[in-house]
Amino acid sequence: MEKRTLLKTATAAALALGLTSAAAFAQDVTLTLHQFLPPPATVPKHILKPWAQRVEDRTGGKLKIEHYDAMSLGGRPPDLMDQAIDGVADIIMTVVGYTPGRFPRTEVFELPFMMTDPVATAMAFQDMVETDLQENEYSEVKVLGAWVHGPGVIHTKDGMSKLEDLAGKKLRGPTRVINDLLAELGATPVGMPLPAIPEALSKGVIDGTVIPWEVTPAIKLAELVHNHSEFSGDEALYTATIVMVMNRDKYDSLPEDIRAAIDAESGMALSKFAAEVMFDYDKPGRDIAESTGNTIVQLDAAEVARFKQKAQPVIARWVADLEGKGIDGNALIKQAKDLIKKHGG
Repeated sequence: MEKRTLLKTATAAALALGLTSAAAFAQDVTLTLHQFLPPPATVPKHILKPWAQRVEDRTGGKLKIEHYDAMSLGGRPPDLMDQAIDGVADIIMTVVGYTPGRFPRTEVFELPFMMTDPVATAMAFQDMVETDLQENEYSEVKVLGAWVHGPGVIHTKDGMSKLEDLAGKKLRGPTRVINDLLAELGATPVGMPLPAIPEALSKGVIDGTVIPWEVTPAIKLAELVHNHSEFSGDEALYTATIVMVMNRDKYDSLPEDIRAAIDAESGMALSKFAAEVMFDYDKPGRDIAESTGNTIVQLDAAEVARFKQKAQPVIARWVADLEGKGIDGNALIKQAKDLIKKHGG
């Protein structure tokens, strides 16, 4: 009898231990983060992975975020938003304009010479997400952060010191607004995601590209083209909008403490952090081009004014396009400018 009682007690204890372990295991959560840049690039190395580590630390080990860089879960960069919506990946980071025309309100921050300060512009974008865009354009996902990169620079094989130098040049652009701008400036725009740039330059598919300095080391751009044109003044020729979003159902299903950890490191905090990091890494990218012996031209105020004047039809077409969708583009422009000013731009 005593032996049977001891056996029963031991069995119960083992069962209880097993249930406890299963319960503890059930509390652990793994999320996948998918994006298009190679691991050494600024965004994954200095933004996404530090962000994920901070979130994990806040959960005390209950959460693990697995990183899948350079489209290693499959698909192409334009597929990323749908991968988040469909649950192929739990979290994705992408350039909004990789899906042309799908997020028209967001494009206001990509209009020519809209951006003054990248951090202020990123915070303005995040502000608009929180007050409008989350429940409008991004209703199918949970936006974790919205930001922009530093001033866009024109990088070409032959060089560009005046507007006329762009005539007929095949230039890669990241979004439909920026491609419209390139066409208006006299270039032949070629839309493609950033990872395709090196091969396109090597094969002569394009004569140059527009990207910020920050990402040039990741694709070794200073070795592929030797001329770079910057714009003087407070306003940048262009920027591109970037978002990190999460599958809505996955976010809603998370335990409250894990959601709280994600929220604490996301939103405006992530927007500001990401924009600051990208802007800070413009200098190392520029330094590489300079040390390589490449030519860096800074357009003076008079030439920049010519570009601004030439860009006006792009803005007018964008406003007309939004009006056709029942959206007040002029009101969005005013709202964006006011928000940039509010955040110090």
